[in-house]
Amino acid sequence: MSGRARGTARGRARGTQQQAPRRPGDAPQGPPPPPTTPQTAQEQPTVAPTTGRARQRGAVQQQVPRPGGAAAPPVVEPPSGQLATMTLREGASGGGDGLGGAGGGRRERFSRYDDVPTRPEHAKDKTGSYGRPIELVTNHVKLISRPDWMLYQYHVTFTPEVEARGLRYRLLNFHKEMLGGTKVFDGTMLFIARLLPDKETVVHSPKEDGTTVEVKIALTSELPPSSPSCQQLYNMIMNKMLRLIGYKLVGRNYYDYRNPSRIEQHKLEVWPGFQTAIGLYETCVLLNVDVSHKILRIDTVLDVMMDVSRNSRNIRDDVTKKLLGQIVLTRYNNKTYRIDDMIWDANPASTFLYKGEQISYVKYYKQQHDVTITQSDQPLLLSRPKAAQVRAGIEAFHLVPELCTLTGLTDEVRADFNVMKDIAVHTRVAPQQRFETLQKFVDTINRTKEVVDDLNNWGLKFDNSLLTIQGRSVPAEKIFQAGKEYLYKESEADWSREVRDKQCVRAVNLDNWMMLFTIRDQAKAQDFVNALRRVAPPMGIRVGEPNMIQLPDDRTDSYLRTIRDNLQRSVQMVICLLPSNRKDRYDAIKKLCCVDSPVPSQVIVSRTLNKKPMIMSVATKIAIQLNCKMGGEIWALDIPIKNMMVVGIDVYHDSATKGQSVLGFTASLNKTLTRYYSRVAFQPARSEITDALKICMNAALRQYHEVNDCLPEKIIVYRDGVGDGQLKMVVDHEVPQLRESFKTAGKSYAPKLSFVVVKKRVNARFFKTNGQRGQLTNPPPGTFIDKEVTKSISYDFFLVSQSVRQGTVSPTHYNIISDNIGLKPDHMQRLTYKLTHLYYNWPGTIRVPAPCQYAHKLAFLVGQSIHREPDISLATTLYYL
Repeated sequence: MSGRARGTARGRARGTQQQAPRRPGDAPQGPPPPPTTPQTAQEQPTVAPTTGRARQRGAVQQQVPRPGGAAAPPVVEPPSGQLATMTLREGASGGGDGLGGAGGGRRERFSRYDDVPTRPEHAKDKTGSYGRPIELVTNHVKLISRPDWMLYQYHVTFTPEVEARGLRYRLLNFHKEMLGGTKVFDGTMLFIARLLPDKETVVHSPKEDGTTVEVKIALTSELPPSSPSCQQLYNMIMNKMLRLIGYKLVGRNYYDYRNPSRIEQHKLEVWPGFQTAIGLYETCVLLNVDVSHKILRIDTVLDVMMDVSRNSRNIRDDVTKKLLGQIVLTRYNNKTYRIDDMIWDANPASTFLYKGEQISYVKYYKQQHDVTITQSDQPLLLSRPKAAQVRAGIEAFHLVPELCTLTGLTDEVRADFNVMKDIAVHTRVAPQQRFETLQKFVDTINRTKEVVDDLNNWGLKFDNSLLTIQGRSVPAEKIFQAGKEYLYKESEADWSREVRDKQCVRAVNLDNWMMLFTIRDQAKAQDFVNALRRVAPPMGIRVGEPNMIQLPDDRTDSYLRTIRDNLQRSVQMVICLLPSNRKDRYDAIKKLCCVDSPVPSQVIVSRTLNKKPMIMSVATKIAIQLNCKMGGEIWALDIPIKNMMVVGIDVYHDSATKGQSVLGFTASLNKTLTRYYSRVAFQPARSEITDALKICMNAALRQYHEVNDCLPEKIIVYRDGVGDGQLKMVVDHEVPQLRESFKTAGKSYAPKLSFVVVKKRVNARFFKTNGQRGQLTNPPPGTFIDKEVTKSISYDFFLVSQSVRQGTVSPTHYNIISDNIGLKPDHMQRLTYKLTHLYYNWPGTIRVPAPCQYAHKLAFLVGQSIHREPDISLATTLYYL
């Protein structure tokens, strides 16, 4: 919809903070806070402190009764010994103990590395050759190990049996000189970089009571650098390196809390930091490191609560609405929590049982963190643990608002252009600046003595500079419009000027339409109609006189009733000019026009038409949208592959139903891949989408046959919305079920299928070297990277398809997880790039193939506004643009 702020839509380009439209497709340590339950006269629960991870990182406590509820039974045993079995102690005491040891410290899982082999057997060579070579610097650094380097895995047993994990660490630590300067030990499995003389080593360790324990250390595996266990170890070492240079873990990344950038006018500060990951790529192990920023409010949650209360008639409701779902950071230990509820009948003067004594929050924080709570009548915040923490015995976390700071940005802040512009000064990092920051980080790692010594003990070191690789840049594509063709400027990949005065590939005349507006927007409505009738004819679109309907007020019911009263079967389009972008009104109009009384519709916010010099440009963009919503096509490219269907799939979380997702499905219907059949399906929480995929695919095949009088011989699926850890599910379930669904179209029907997983949220960055100026810049649109920083177990490539005006461009990663079509790598890559040109809401290239962005727009509309399946009569048009 034109003029509506849709920045929350996932997948928007973020390359500019200017007012010009943006391209679519662009997506510690320390003691815990106290566990507590407000005390009642009848019950004195017992709780024990522990550490936590993820979004709740506090202490174990009693299950918190909701206001007015009864207290829960006590939790006596600390759950720290009940956490998942394969965990490691980092930063522990014991001198020279590396990542393991007996002291306190943060635990990290030693889990199986999550890479899933997906490279088809026929894809022996996945590199393309089309295009000109281009030298690129990437944000990867080589991790170098000795030529004969191995990681040795041992199984450790204790006789007599020792149950306490901490005691196991201490008993093993007596022999640290034998084991070497560094080790990883989780209580059972030991990993060291030194091979012991014997396959089974038996030693003895003294206990405090004077007895001794036999410690048997048996070799179980010799792991090469490519081993999944080694890659997990590398990342744990990297995390320790970040702590050694003074960075603090906040959420998933490490930040430099000592050098924040303050934005005083908006009460915000930005912490600089890095996100890192070490893994095995094509031929070697690489560190991927990128700049990260954590945005925090300067004021506390208590300050926010006070601001809300000043203009509130119902303080509790308004404060709860403001804070619920927000992520907060406790600055005394730099840990993050999600606010799940407010506890109005408790305050910092409430007491809880801590180490056998009743203690108040005020006293606890003073003793444990040397923090003084100044206001004792503030309510507490409730943060609920994750399922794994619940299983470990953690039932809830209580937080003090005065000691918490909000993190991240609310939708309200994101919609404020001035705030986002000021934030972008610190977070929108240009290629040269990003390169210098990353190179400085590498230099710091390689020059810090503690880091170098620890790496040497493991037999590892990092290269001195960022990796330089070779990519390929392909030429600009020809754009076709009604018999005419033209090229765009390759560095910008934008043809907004060319599209204005050329006829559409398929124009649909707008003869019968209605426009609704309020009395105060009457002049704007007439100006828009005049502008639309001027810009449409050069594009081949005839626009008739509309049925102009003036509403007595701007109530939602007035719009709905007027549409129902005036809607006839011959009406092609309903256009509503709204005085503001109120979501409830927009949702109601879209629900009526997409479900109850299906008709293509366009919603315009009146402020979009405020600037008369810009009204012709606005009218041009809306004319393109109107034509698409009625089944038209604007431009096309040369698609040489015959009898092919391209499918886009994306998933969006339904905002109205917790745990429910909306599957957006779009499938091409013609040779030029410019007409689409679109469906949605609803996916319950924790269920697979295979059944929904079958229904959508079978309907698309029937529609394709109706249009072309045949079924497609080749089907290429671009699957977006696959989160980390979901790839195996897609490989094991979605792809086989999709192949199985083809049989519904005919027992002998077996089209060739390629299934491509599209991933926008990648940390890889690429910088083009500029020989003349010596400055690094963004690579041009159409840049492919298919070696060195891709994975050897995958048939994958990176593509930079879009241009950005500010900051560093983000590539998109494509992973072909199944393929029996057998297209050459060049052909698959070029087809993917061509598809980024065919999104009609933007006269330029976008970050993902058009079918993916169409699927996202459809899922977003349904998940945000409609919450029901749109009428099937709209399925062959792009009514959701």
